[in-house]
Amino acid sequence: MAIYAHGEMDAAHLLTRRAELTPDRVAVVDRSDGRSYTYAELNRRANRAAHFLRGLGVEKGDRISILAHNALAYLDLLYGVGKIGAVFAPLNWRLQPRELAYIVGDCTPKVLLCGPEFVPTAEKVLAEAPVPHVLGIEGAEVAGRRYEGEVTGCPNSEPARPPLSEDDPYLLLYTSGTTGRPKGAMIPHRQVLWNCINTIASWGLTERDVSPLFMPLFHAGGLFAFLTPLLYIGGRVVLIRAFDADAVLRAIEEERCTVVLGVPTIYRMLLNAPGFAQADFSSVRFFISGGAPLPVDLVREWIAKKGGVFRQGYGLTEVGANCFSMTDEESVRKLGSVGKPIFHSEMRLVDERGEDVPPGEPGELLIRGPHVCTGYWRNPEATAEAIVDGWFRTGDVARADEEGFYTIVGRAKDMIISGGENIYAAEVEATFREHPAVQDAALIGMPDPKWGEVGLIVVVLKTGARATAEELQAFCGERLARYKVPKKVVFAPSLPYSAYGKVVKAELRARYLPPKEG
Repeated sequence: MAIYAHGEMDAAHLLTRRAELTPDRVAVVDRSDGRSYTYAELNRRANRAAHFLRGLGVEKGDRISILAHNALAYLDLLYGVGKIGAVFAPLNWRLQPRELAYIVGDCTPKVLLCGPEFVPTAEKVLAEAPVPHVLGIEGAEVAGRRYEGEVTGCPNSEPARPPLSEDDPYLLLYTSGTTGRPKGAMIPHRQVLWNCINTIASWGLTERDVSPLFMPLFHAGGLFAFLTPLLYIGGRVVLIRAFDADAVLRAIEEERCTVVLGVPTIYRMLLNAPGFAQADFSSVRFFISGGAPLPVDLVREWIAKKGGVFRQGYGLTEVGANCFSMTDEESVRKLGSVGKPIFHSEMRLVDERGEDVPPGEPGELLIRGPHVCTGYWRNPEATAEAIVDGWFRTGDVARADEEGFYTIVGRAKDMIISGGENIYAAEVEATFREHPAVQDAALIGMPDPKWGEVGLIVVVLKTGARATAEELQAFCGERLARYKVPKKVVFAPSLPYSAYGKVVKAELRARYLPPKEG
């Protein structure tokens, strides 16, 4: 029996304690092979992973990474590194090798696990940013090493825990930077714990809830929207390797899922899937959408065809995946709103002077609470800019009505969201400027029925230079993830600049985007 110190606020013991409380309850169903794992089994896996990492010389504060589709190995590492005070730094498999090499070089993991689909990518990354220990998972081998083969013989007893504080880093999650370089958000132990508490208290999760997990586990949404809160409260997670619309619909029905998370693009794909008409959602208490603004017409079409409850959420890597909540009735009455602030959280909307705005007026959303990150890895300048007097500056603009319901109305930061993925203009523009024919470039968001919005880039070529749109898109695609490549390239003789030398993107939007209806 584990012993817990009074007032302990780290998250290292969460799975241990749950396994003690409900050891024989099913925690995870893996749809890739149909196997189920009880909390006791899941905890033993995490213990073996912790002992295995210790055997490789991993100490408190060392980073551990994985490059793979959703798999049980993610949960092994997530809970295993917490037990020994290491830091989990999963890698976004959608990125190109050059982007991943920068992240690996920045966080310097001591161990990297790699899925079979990503071994060639890993080899390119490791050529630029070596990692001491690299192992394949799911039958894959890297340099002759397989994680499953090496971890099997490790003890499944609880490892000795180092002293931990609530602010010690637990995860390192990279987000695209507005300067063009990714930033590693340092997720402390308290953030993981309080995200569980806030989500359960605000959304009403119970031990009877079941959720399909198809969001990628390198994402804050995949890790924290339902996974960690449900395993905290004793619910069940249905692990799905990668998103496939009809496979997800079958999983929801067959596993009797009760709460479902997705992004607008995914819900549109489900709505258009061949199996949607026959899909049985009778077990679902509510669907929730995050990652990008939820189109009202999508919700209305879904409810008209299937009924049920559809909510819109809001979160950020730096402040947690769940920042607002609403009741079933409010999701209908306040369609388009993200709801009211979660239980243990403070929110402000401020103007350019940092003063609170009155109800109904737009302002930048500031968030304070135990669910806010400690800053950015090895980036004190970005940390000081983002967290001021304990308040995290989201860069998002919102308004609150007289009842306290918030609606996200725009983004102060120069960023677009495509299919739930953040695309920062500075990164894409900098890549286009690397092309020898490009003088300057400016990215704006263009409405898209499937992805919500996609990139439209306005390019100014150098005098006498030539390049086609396809050539520039291919150039960008070799350097950045596919979802970051602008879907449309337009050429212009010049860009509109302000007196301070910044591109006036409002003018570009007026010039190149269709006028908004209404």
